Amino acid sequence: MSDKNRADRIPYGNAGLFDDPWLEPFVEIIQSRLSKARKTSQQFTQGRSWQSAADYHNRFGLHRSGKTWVFREWAPNATGIFILCPANQWKPSDDWALTRTGEAGIFEGRFPEHCFAHKGLYRLWMVWDGGESDRIPTAATRVVQDPGTLIFNAQVWAPNKAYHWQTDHFIPPKAPLLVYEAHPGMALEEGRIGTWVEFAEHLLPKIVHAGYNTLLLMAVQEHPYYGSFGYHVSSFFAPSSRFGTPDDLKYLIDMAHGMDIRVLVDIVHSHSVKNEVEGLSRFDGTDFQFFHGKDRGHHKLWDSRCFDYGKPQVLNFLLSNLRFFMEEFRVDGFRFDGVTSMLFHDHGLGRDFTRYADYFGDDVDQDALNYLFMANDLVHSISSRAITIAEDVSGYPGLAAPKAVGGTGFDLRFAMGIADMWIRLLKEVRDEDWHLGTIWFELIRHRTEEKTISYVECHDQALVGDQTLMMRLMGERIYTGMQISDTSAETLRAVALHKMIRLVTLGTAHKGYLTFMGNEFGHPEWVDFPSPGNGYSYTYARRQWSLKYDPTLYYCGLFEFDRQMIALAVQQDLFSGDASSRLLYIHEDDKILAFQRQNLIFIFNFHPAKSFNDYRIDAPAGKYEMILDTDEKRFCGMQRLTPGQIHFTVFTKDDRNCLSLYLPSRCAMVLIYR
Repeated sequence: MSDKNRADRIPYGNAGLFDDPWLEPFVEIIQSRLSKARKTSQQFTQGRSWQSAADYHNRFGLHRSGKTWVFREWAPNATGIFILCPANQWKPSDDWALTRTGEAGIFEGRFPEHCFAHKGLYRLWMVWDGGESDRIPTAATRVVQDPGTLIFNAQVWAPNKAYHWQTDHFIPPKAPLLVYEAHPGMALEEGRIGTWVEFAEHLLPKIVHAGYNTLLLMAVQEHPYYGSFGYHVSSFFAPSSRFGTPDDLKYLIDMAHGMDIRVLVDIVHSHSVKNEVEGLSRFDGTDFQFFHGKDRGHHKLWDSRCFDYGKPQVLNFLLSNLRFFMEEFRVDGFRFDGVTSMLFHDHGLGRDFTRYADYFGDDVDQDALNYLFMANDLVHSISSRAITIAEDVSGYPGLAAPKAVGGTGFDLRFAMGIADMWIRLLKEVRDEDWHLGTIWFELIRHRTEEKTISYVECHDQALVGDQTLMMRLMGERIYTGMQISDTSAETLRAVALHKMIRLVTLGTAHKGYLTFMGNEFGHPEWVDFPSPGNGYSYTYARRQWSLKYDPTLYYCGLFEFDRQMIALAVQQDLFSGDASSRLLYIHEDDKILAFQRQNLIFIFNFHPAKSFNDYRIDAPAGKYEMILDTDEKRFCGMQRLTPGQIHFTVFTKDDRNCLSLYLPSRCAMVLIYR
């Protein structure tokens, strides 16, 4: 290794990625990948700012220039491109033809002012050797579907008056990161598709009341099939028109900012819908313009297309997409979906990733890694307050670590193993047989250099074919046993564990906590969008908010507990500092778990039947007050503890400071040091 390379190498043992001795054999590979990413970044920007370099949305698509409309498109294989619109009866004509420019693969057309007007419809007619077809412009910022013909068209969005932002300089809250994942279309109780405006006016107040301070908005980008949950994107720059106009989305974000809620967008850059007329697939007649050609360009499990991140224009397209949403809609960051699929040539399918060598072979897509490195640079260059989150099931080391210590630059990553653990336990193991040591290990497990977000369930667990936490706990009794008058053992078990599981997950969360819309009160049903299989019903594509307001149902108590739990995280700034949880006590037979977090002590009795008197748990000496317990009456508990009870540690004969507590079965409490 040359002296220069030795000097550039990230030193092993420094705080950060290489605190892990098991990574030492792979230091050179990690360094090589980072060097390649930096080189690609430099080649892309060529000394320009990110805002100047990521300019796809400004170069392409329809733009007004004085009294002229300019339309540009990138289509290297095309031999001709025509604009179709009502003025030419939707038929190609020379007056509406684009011409090749001096730049490779770029077509341009200039049209008088009268040719386009606000809300006017148009699309493209693409011609290539051996074929021709309709297409939607790649940089279209508004796409609408005709309700009669179901045909998609681009729509001119050029209102005379630009949207006037009410919250001009939003500063995201410094409080702990508490994420509310939500889908705008299914956010109403009515059996129909909700809108951006309805979400803003009806759901944002619910999020504020629940105490969450960050909205993770799903299904934002245009997608032709509603049932895809927004993950089969067709027009990347166009907010989905089924929820309203671009200005309506701005209104939602503006209102959220006015309520001190940051807004993150669930961005889908891991793949694209395979549709050709509405999407990017075979846009210019080839299957490799935006995507890998042949088999590599097709994601067989997702039935979609895979981007070729090695092409400069594809990088520009995706990076520009991030810039567009940040500048045009003032979003505060992104959750990057499907990062595992991007990172590995086999998309990580059917792999357990049990060895470090699994991450450092030739099957890693260096081009995708380059893109993720660049995407984080761009987002943080636009706003230092922006947040980027990686959704990765592989556990790729350093993904959410700073680049200075060899990381990819995401701010956080999802702790996806936690939700999987709860599902596995509930499916396969009786709760009286749960191994608390294994649960504790999974809850606190994260790389020291990476920040993580914990959750019991996100939208993945709510989808039809899976089950939410409450559905797994209750089974079919969820439809008959949720009245507070029902005191059966099955119902009381489900209600108690729902609260305890959420509290222990939040209490051990590293730097953030997430819930999916409605799950905070144990929403009783899965998510299933209208389809031929369910008779195009919206019965399961909605949220039954009235349940949480009904005092005769357990949902009411579950919601109030979640609200107080979230309030506790805010009041105590739970994820600040080193964000570590220190194990105080664990007893497998008694099913007792206790840990300290800052000046709080969390104590859990998971035993299904045994309550304990004068149970001694090691704790720092002092006075403690109980500020939360899952058994409170307002949480539909059995009220076996005295709210606000004061406890003093006792000094035992064996030189231990202990708390002596009454621990009811299936109950948890939080004590604060006073």
